[in-house]
Amino acid sequence: MNIGFSLSFEGFHALYAVISLVMALMTTLFSFEYLGHEPHRLRYGTFVALTMAATLGVFLSGDLMTAYVCFEIVSLASYPMVAQEETGGAMRAGKTYITISVIGGMVALMGMFLLYSAVGTFSFAALRSACAACPDKARLAWASGCLLFGFGAKAGMFPLHVWLPEAHPVAPAPASALLSGLLTKVGVYGILAVSVFIMTGNAAWGYTLLWLGVATMLTGAILGILAVDLKRIIACSSVSQIGFILIGVSMTVLLGEEGTLAARGTVLHMVNHSLFKLTLFLAAGVAAMNAHTLDLNRLRGWGRGKPMLAFCFASGAAGLAGVPLFSGFVSKSLLHEAIVEYAERSGAVSVKAAEWLFLIAGGMTLAYMLKIFVALFVEKPREPLPAKKSYARPLTRFAVLVPAAAIPVLGCLPNLLMDRIADLGESFLGFTASNALPYFTAENFKGSAISLSIGAVLYFAVVRGLTMRRRTDGQRVYVNRLPSWASLEKSVYRPLIERILPAVLGFFASLADRLPEKLFSRVIMPVLSVTAALCDVLPDTLIAILGRTVYRERRPETPPPVGTRTSYALGRAADGIVGAYARARHRTRQQSEAFTERFAKGFEAFHNENRLIARSLSFAMMMACVGMFLTFVYLMAVQLGGA
Repeated sequence: MNIGFSLSFEGFHALYAVISLVMALMTTLFSFEYLGHEPHRLRYGTFVALTMAATLGVFLSGDLMTAYVCFEIVSLASYPMVAQEETGGAMRAGKTYITISVIGGMVALMGMFLLYSAVGTFSFAALRSACAACPDKARLAWASGCLLFGFGAKAGMFPLHVWLPEAHPVAPAPASALLSGLLTKVGVYGILAVSVFIMTGNAAWGYTLLWLGVATMLTGAILGILAVDLKRIIACSSVSQIGFILIGVSMTVLLGEEGTLAARGTVLHMVNHSLFKLTLFLAAGVAAMNAHTLDLNRLRGWGRGKPMLAFCFASGAAGLAGVPLFSGFVSKSLLHEAIVEYAERSGAVSVKAAEWLFLIAGGMTLAYMLKIFVALFVEKPREPLPAKKSYARPLTRFAVLVPAAAIPVLGCLPNLLMDRIADLGESFLGFTASNALPYFTAENFKGSAISLSIGAVLYFAVVRGLTMRRRTDGQRVYVNRLPSWASLEKSVYRPLIERILPAVLGFFASLADRLPEKLFSRVIMPVLSVTAALCDVLPDTLIAILGRTVYRERRPETPPPVGTRTSYALGRAADGIVGAYARARHRTRQQSEAFTERFAKGFEAFHNENRLIARSLSFAMMMACVGMFLTFVYLMAVQLGGA
């Protein structure tokens, strides 16, 4: 777009560039042992390097276009990290990941077009003032909504979070650490940029982020409590913690110039979450590398007698749950104080309810982290586990221990260390650095105590009760109580993308091939535009109806004499009408090809073209075509409107 790239290495940009490099270093050190016997180590390392380069491009970007281009490279380059194992589950999860990434990127591109047409700049230095002076606030809102969709897909925001719980259990542990601890922050970075540069002070935007954050926070926590796969639980916790961060962003928008606490809490919780997930996924990788399983029932008692690993996991879990003297306590206290401050200022009952949901979700975090810790390090194994002299090499231990040790150090010295980290977000988020804040106060301890008490009750009432059952041999085992229909991916997204879109595209392609050019341009093209708009507004309704009627699984039926049941029925009807007409005119019907045969040939040609489209286009390319088609329709509408 003849804009060029611009980079900035100061403040918040420099902070996350350094965090990216530290996470890349630790996961690489861990990979030497974890991937030591993998056949595709070179491929993995190549795409990790490319992903990290693009990630640095996002965090160092000086304008939104640079961030967007690097964001798209991250989406494509990180796909091999998900599909590295090449198992059926890995390929399925990779397909889900790349589909959501491509769709999100295309929607974000529409937002970029809208934004540039409204303000004429992408530069962070000029964007805030240009958006404040822009008279077309509706266009800014639509642009921001599209960008939120695109960046939210990468961040794991509800309802676009479905790739996270699927990708982490099948990806290598170091890849999971990067995907959860770093790549989700690429999406959060974009949401932050939109919120503080484009929609700053917009109450509707702030409330939208608040309730999206609450939904994301609770969804991840519920999934984490119900799951029984070690890495899946940690992945679901990532979804939940992204919700906490989104709540911090919403408070930053709603409080405006007085949102210093919210802004500092958002920056610190982003940093903390990166540390927590680096620690937890690498610790989980050590367990999976030795036990060759991620099932909590088979891992029970595996960590007994391993104090170093127990400390590392406990450090990450305690930080994630907001236990005092761990770094998560500091960031969660700031976020909680920001919610309390806005609740008192606004007097809104809904914000007060969001505060209690915040505390409950914090308790749920403790519940599912206790579930893992007790299963691995406290409970006795169900069967003897193979003994090994060493479960990890020194380099692997170093990679796990360093981030784990940093969590309590930061938590015990918040004014000396964490305040300085938070100050680095000053210029980007638009707040002023404050004096040393009192973190160890009675009010903060009270909030933490409420949340941790809720977590203890949930652990004994739900985890030890609802998610466990007694087998016939008397042993209690963990079970997944989540019903299959509750999966958005299986019940909504996959039917839409794999069945409905290919059928719709095949139908329109058949029409375009058969109808005269003028009829297509004057009649069908407007219909396509209206159809695209309706599909954009009412996708869930269309999916629910088609998924339970036309595209539901059917039992085998007796085939008709010729063609399909539909073509045969239509052909019989046409033959009957022609025969009745001939008899009424007392004429003998000429022997010619029956309509049942004509319709059968026509239906077969249509289905062949439909199958050809579905098979010849790769999944990601099909999604790109859909996105480019919608973009083309939008640009044509803009041109026609301008004319």
